[in-house]
Amino acid sequence: MSMLKFAANLSLLFTERPLIDRFAAARAAGFDAVEIQFPYTLSPEQIKQELDAHELNLVLINIPAGDWEAGERGLACLPGRETEFAAGLDQAIEWACSLKVGKLNCLAGVMPQDATAEQVARTLAGNLKLAAERCRQAGIELMIEAINTRDIPGFYLHHSEQVLKLISQLELPAAALQYDVYHMQIMEGNLISTLQQNADKIGHIQIADVPGRHEPGTGEINFTNLFKALESQGYPGYISLEYIPQGQTEAGLGWLATWMTQDERNELECSS
Repeated sequence: MSMLKFAANLSLLFTERPLIDRFAAARAAGFDAVEIQFPYTLSPEQIKQELDAHELNLVLINIPAGDWEAGERGLACLPGRETEFAAGLDQAIEWACSLKVGKLNCLAGVMPQDATAEQVARTLAGNLKLAAERCRQAGIELMIEAINTRDIPGFYLHHSEQVLKLISQLELPAAALQYDVYHMQIMEGNLISTLQQNADKIGHIQIADVPGRHEPGTGEINFTNLFKALESQGYPGYISLEYIPQGQTEAGLGWLATWMTQDERNELECSS
């Protein structure tokens, strides 16, 4: 029986429904954990009610990332936006404490055109130090994610090694790499060796296949080998399904049955 644990990303899965209704859908599909990229369109009270009603854990949320509609993908590397970043960090920590969320993800953002490389590096370092210390004080783990530059041109952190070096050089407490299999397959490949070599530095894993960012089995990644490797190294955290379903979410969950417990499998079969 697989010991891997899977979480549903409610920002990308079950989008046939309003966000408030996706908690029930995730539970019906056999999940006991969820994550939300940006939950801030709901209130903490609404989310807590859904988590309690459906016996779900919320394992990760993102720190607010600026004006998403305008193309912003994080504030941490943007000179002049430090006050806004700090306010978003405060909000995220408040929500995480209220909802018992153990991990906060920080998106560095897109390299601004009107700043020097030195300014950007200095800004990111200062913001990450602040975030890591505040998270440590709150008993939360700070995740830092690398994102591919094909989908988001100019994203500042785009390789695993960049994030790992920052965590080491800045001596960030309570910080780890958020390893997104989809982004890293595009940027660097060598998924299994990276996961194995950095097992103690990776705090959260997200998955989607390449190309298309759809469910496992739709692209080039050998998820059977990937999951076996994670099992063999005893990966203790959640693997989050952060993909865009090709059709209805439940119809694309068949691949997951092999890796679920029998109780979870029964729920998944009932929901399909």
